Amino acid sequence: MSPLFMRIFTLVGMALAAASLQLKARADTLSGPDVQQVQQVVTAQLKAFSNEDADAAFAAATPEVRKSVGDPGRFLALVRGNYPMVYHPAGFAFLQPQVDKDQVLQAVALRDEEDKTWIALFTLERQPDNSWRIGACIVAENDWRST
Repeated sequence: MSPLFMRIFTLVGMALAAASLQLKARADTLSGPDVQQVQQVVTAQLKAFSNEDADAAFAAATPEVRKSVGDPGRFLALVRGNYPMVYHPAGFAFLQPQVDKDQVLQAVALRDEEDKTWIALFTLERQPDNSWRIGACIVAENDWRST
């Protein structure tokens, strides 16, 4: 698949996901403490990546992600190889999270070391102990605004 097709496909998917969550979010809002907890989990994982702390980065992922990846070292290598802007952001800012049942879509505006801007969409899932863990992340270049 060509890089341009993948970029368009990713942007369309992100737009559909955001639109879907926006419609559902009107009925469900995330409490202030949950917003803080969600953003703390994402911040902790971003800091763990920057500090090369595989164990802490892996701990922020859902049990399903940890099971599918296998171990912290492999997880760190996957993120380093596929998401350099997430692995070592030069800066980041949170956008308003959107909620759907027990999942949250947390958009994060990232700036990489080459001053390009990106939007990362983290899907967080509420765990049985009421904590939040990251279940997925997709990233697209942000051509519309800077962080």
